Amino acid sequence: MKRSILIHPDPRLKKIATDVPDLSDDLRALADDMLETMYAAPGIGLAAPQIGVLDRLIVMDCVKEGEGDARPLVMFNPRVIAFSDETNVYEEGCLSIPEQYAEVTRPKVVDVEWMDRDGNLQTETFDGLWATCVQHEIDHLDGKLFIDYLKPLKRQMITRKMQKLKRERARGTA
Repeated sequence: MKRSILIHPDPRLKKIATDVPDLSDDLRALADDMLETMYAAPGIGLAAPQIGVLDRLIVMDCVKEGEGDARPLVMFNPRVIAFSDETNVYEEGCLSIPEQYAEVTRPKVVDVEWMDRDGNLQTETFDGLWATCVQHEIDHLDGKLFIDYLKPLKRQMITRKMQKLKRERARGTA
């Protein structure tokens, strides 16, 4: 089932998500809903707080259409356990901040540990766009948005645009 994505500013996007103690069919169904929502948006990553659920759950798939088979990842309680000194700059966007993009510098390579949908502990090294995406989504679990990396003036400008978008949507004009 496709879910509604929260738009910044929303206080739920600034809250820290809670660890998932163990998996349930409800949590697996939530992960499936999140993948459906992410692909429909379309996006390459989605964190549970973006749909108003404060559980430490992210989904992602950075395989571009036509560049190979989809690789949907479902990560419960993901955490970066190591990162490179080398950095990458990507122009990031966010489904909770539509049509706004900015360059963000992050570690180029990260090692991430998480629990998969079957409750198994997984570890993987991510590089490039995958590394950026997983860090961006884990930030959501910690109440952090990509605009928090920007200078205050740019962040305020984007926030004002999102407030206007939310007003327009509420009136049915967007």
